[in-house]
Amino acid sequence: MAAPTSRRSRQESQRLTRDALILAARTVFSRDGYHGASLELIAREAGFSKGAVYSNFDGKATLFLAVMDANLETALADGSWDLFEQPDDVDAGRYGSDEVVEAIRGFALATLEFIATAARDGALVVELGKRMSQLTDAYVAIAAQSRPEDEILASNEVGALLAALDQGAALLALSGSTALDERVTRAGMRRLLDPSRAGEYEDDGTATGPALHDRVIQRRIAAAIEEQLSTEEARS
Repeated sequence: MAAPTSRRSRQESQRLTRDALILAARTVFSRDGYHGASLELIAREAGFSKGAVYSNFDGKATLFLAVMDANLETALADGSWDLFEQPDDVDAGRYGSDEVVEAIRGFALATLEFIATAARDGALVVELGKRMSQLTDAYVAIAAQSRPEDEILASNEVGALLAALDQGAALLALSGSTALDERVTRAGMRRLLDPSRAGEYEDDGTATGPALHDRVIQRRIAAAIEEQLSTEEARS
C-alpha cells in the first residue's frame, strides 16, 4: 500500500514544481518579453535548475503556452459576463497597482512576440489557435445570452466580431495609439451586440485605461497577479 502513496507524493511534487515554473515564467515573460526571456532566468526565478524546466516542458514555446493556459483559466473560470451590467463597486474599473498593470501590459507585449513566432511554425500556430478559440468562445457565450432576437448573425459570428474588436483595440493600445481606451472599446462592443440597448448604459467614469482586455478579464487576471505578488512578498 505504500507504493501508491509514494507515487501520489511524486505527482504532487511535480505538479507544484510545474505550477511554480508557470508563475515564474509569467513574471519573466512580462518583464523581459518572449524573446528576451530565457529558460535559465525562469528556472532561477522559480528557485529551480534549468533541468526542472525541461522535466516539465519541451521548451520555451511550450512553457509560454502553459502560461497562456493559466491566464485563460483565470480569466474564464467564473464563466460568462454581461457587457451591459453596471458595476456596483466604484473601483470595478481599476485593476490594481502600477506593478500589476505593467505586468498585464508586459505579458500582452510578449504575446505579440509569440504570435509572430508561432505564425511561422505550423505546429505552434495550431496550438495558439486553440487558445484563441477559447477566448472567442467566451464572447460567443456573451452573444448567446445578450444578442437581440432579430439579430441576423449567429451567436458564433457575433462572438467572433466581439473578440476581434477586443483584440484589435488591444493591438492599437500596445502600438502606442490612444484612439481607444477600455471605456470606448466596451461601448463599441455593446453597440455591436445590441445597438438598441447601447445607449442605456451610464459610464461610471472608472474604465479609462488601455484597452488590453475587457474590464472583466483584466480584473480577474489582475486579482491573480496581486495574489502571486502577495505570496512572493510573504516568502521573502
